[in-house]
Amino acid sequence: MQAIRKAYPMAEISLLTTVPFRKLAEASGLFDAILIDPRPALWNLPGVLRLRTMLCAARPQIVFDLQTSDRSSTYLKLFWPNRPLWSGIAAGASHPHANTDRDAMHTVDRQREQLAGAGILDVALPDLSFLGDEGIDGMTLPDRFVLLAPGGAPHRPEKRWPAENFADLAARLQAAGLTPVVLGTKAEAEAEGAILRRCPDAMSLIGKTSLLQIAPLARRAAGAVGNDTGPMHLITISGCPSVVLYSHASDPALCAQKGPSVTILRQPDLNALPPDQVFAALKPR
Repeated sequence: MQAIRKAYPMAEISLLTTVPFRKLAEASGLFDAILIDPRPALWNLPGVLRLRTMLCAARPQIVFDLQTSDRSSTYLKLFWPNRPLWSGIAAGASHPHANTDRDAMHTVDRQREQLAGAGILDVALPDLSFLGDEGIDGMTLPDRFVLLAPGGAPHRPEKRWPAENFADLAARLQAAGLTPVVLGTKAEAEAEGAILRRCPDAMSLIGKTSLLQIAPLARRAAGAVGNDTGPMHLITISGCPSVVLYSHASDPALCAQKGPSVTILRQPDLNALPPDQVFAALKPR
């Protein structure tokens, strides 16, 4: 989105997103309007018509569909009969991303190529400096700490390193003079409990942080270890030396976290990934 704003500095840009990302979008300062997609079921005709009314009211000249899902591609039809220019894979797109190997590309590379096809050539990794340290000024943080992100989608347990392994890693970090700081939601209660039992001096921020606070925390951290989950993308982009753990359930070739100091460890069954290997892979600053 920063690349699009740079290419269209004077344009009125609207973002279509969902509620969890509204505050992050607002903080970025990139958008003139933020539209919340209610994501109605396609058989919900009144809901689809309300969505159509909202989209058409924005009167876009061009739409950059960076999700390029089946769902987002159908949205082009909602603009009939006054369809805007469209960058994406929807049938009838004016700027189609027609690379037949696009599904084998990393998301970042795929979007960079898609935008190039629409004339946007300068596409750097995101700059999260707009997420300032004021977001964590009220926190009392250890002098040297490592972020642990043991979470993941509740319906994808195969993407999670076992809680006891995170606890073992936390103890090793503590012995090395690094305080473990645990991030996540209440869904990570099992991992939180295991870590605090094994390492009572660890700090838990479970349920206490927002997306806006993750980047400033990462800038202060000595390092980070986590599963393949959303917060790790923010942490690695922020420059924090990180180790990200992958199982057979996701492919780092397609979705690996990007940043200046990222180590990917992949084990088909994460239960078989030993804590000493993870500890050795982390190079804290």
